[in-house]
Amino acid sequence: MILLSAQNLEKTYMERKVLDDVSFFLNEGDKVGIIGINGTGKSTLLRILAGAEEPDAGTVIRTNGIRISYLPQIPEFGDRGTVLEQVLAHLPADLKEAKAYEARSVLDQLGIPDSSREISTLSGGEKRRAGIAAALVQPSDVLLLDEPTNHIDNETVQLLEDLLLKYRGAIVMVTHDRYFLDQICKKIAEIERGKIHLCEGNYSAYLADKAQREADAEAAERKNRALYRRELEWISRGARARGTKSKDRIERFEQLKNREIVPEAETLQMQSLSARLGKKTVELTGISKAIDGKPLITDFSYIIPRNARIGIVGRNGAGKSTFLRMLTGEVLPDSGEIVLGDTVKVGYFSQECEEMNPAQRVIDYIRDTANIVQTPEGPVTAAQMLERFLFTSELQWSVIGKLSGGERKRLYLLKVLMEAPNVLLLDEPTNDLDIATLTILEDYLANFSGAVIAVSHDRYFLDKIASEIFEFRDGQCTRYTGNYSDYAAKRREDAEPEKQKKAASEKKARTFNGKQKLRFSYKEQREFETIDDDIAALEQQIADTEAQIGRSASDYVALQELSAQKETLEQQLAGKMDRWVYLNDLAERIAAQD
Repeated sequence: MILLSAQNLEKTYMERKVLDDVSFFLNEGDKVGIIGINGTGKSTLLRILAGAEEPDAGTVIRTNGIRISYLPQIPEFGDRGTVLEQVLAHLPADLKEAKAYEARSVLDQLGIPDSSREISTLSGGEKRRAGIAAALVQPSDVLLLDEPTNHIDNETVQLLEDLLLKYRGAIVMVTHDRYFLDQICKKIAEIERGKIHLCEGNYSAYLADKAQREADAEAAERKNRALYRRELEWISRGARARGTKSKDRIERFEQLKNREIVPEAETLQMQSLSARLGKKTVELTGISKAIDGKPLITDFSYIIPRNARIGIVGRNGAGKSTFLRMLTGEVLPDSGEIVLGDTVKVGYFSQECEEMNPAQRVIDYIRDTANIVQTPEGPVTAAQMLERFLFTSELQWSVIGKLSGGERKRLYLLKVLMEAPNVLLLDEPTNDLDIATLTILEDYLANFSGAVIAVSHDRYFLDKIASEIFEFRDGQCTRYTGNYSDYAAKRREDAEPEKQKKAASEKKARTFNGKQKLRFSYKEQREFETIDDDIAALEQQIADTEAQIGRSASDYVALQELSAQKETLEQQLAGKMDRWVYLNDLAERIAAQD
């Protein structure tokens, strides 16, 4: 069954056509990942499907009664109210109470245990998680998610993955998280040059399909070029245009001459730019840092190797970004010392991105850093570097205000790299960057002749670039050898004895005088507190239904419906009464043992 049908969509932004006669169909159970280079229209398509934006042309048909839940890149909350109130704000009044327990549970799983906090006190990452909770608790047949893994930590990404695997409705999401795409999605939709290409299967299947398509297109183009050269030679000798065969051949030559050349796949080329790094790099001696009384790092010492590849993980607020800012000198440690070698040149890619003048031209922004840079292949101009970063000559002379958020991040990354640092600090570089950019960035870092320290929640990225993982947790920085998968395996191994110890402790706590100790489960406790009200509500509904039956004695159809309704309510009441007896008996026995 088709839930959503979008046909012949067109959309233009700032004189740039991002969607050109695009059609998209969503069926029950579909799990679709939308990918593409920044600025190609991924978020635009999602907003159109959600009804938050109208296309310039084309139609979107939603099946009658379909319920859509939409998570935008920046969740929209009111300025006042508790987290729980804001998460439930878009629900009908009669559903809010029923969904409150589920909302608290999801918020707790996503790392916001206190749902009574004021929404204004949440950090950016916490608001992101609250937005995810709001999207998940809303009853829906279709879930539309725009970059759901941005600005959340690794543990939350794993929790979100688990929650989405259990979701029964259809999902359409824009994300650059390749492990996420592999685990969740059954289809990949790639937007490129205003068109959409659909591939059955997860991200791994898409990669194989794309490689085959590109190979087929290249082979077809080679054949066409060979035919064109042969026909050009024939035409140059002087074609006789009188015969039918000659006319056909001339027409074929014109078709080959005027054929649409399949453009080569856009690739982001990054030459390794770095200044010479001496023997002394960065030395940390006994550094400690706390914010508002909360320790982030305690008595940590380390000498960063010249070729370090360090990935930093930990929950939001654990101190990861603060650690990077201490390395730049922007933040000072409370105690200890950080000493940089004389040849160290730090390049810092900030999570927030620097403020850009929207009226400044793209090429002038880069020329402010350098007009010419030296690469292993020789000098390269700012314009050539921009071309390598997928900024066409037209975009280079456009103002920054016309760029998408992802394109601005790509431009900012280019500026940082053009400064030729030899110690590169990356704070969440995978946020807002498309997969094509990330793939080439990973290749660039593999050949970078300097140290790299990256804070990231992207498991795939850390698996590709890291040879050591620093975990920030409970005010301590713990080092693990290997990439993210190695770290995760070691964490599971370390956690197993703790789980066994906790299970033994809980088993002991449940015993009373050598016997199993009685207690309410959390669900039973909640049910015990509300069951009297539930019974009263059912009794009132039965009374109301009986009154309606009395008024509808002459309406046979209505009488049948009301009688069936009364029977259902009475069955529910009988079940509630059985539960009331059980729970009250259990409560008396718990009180007796205490």
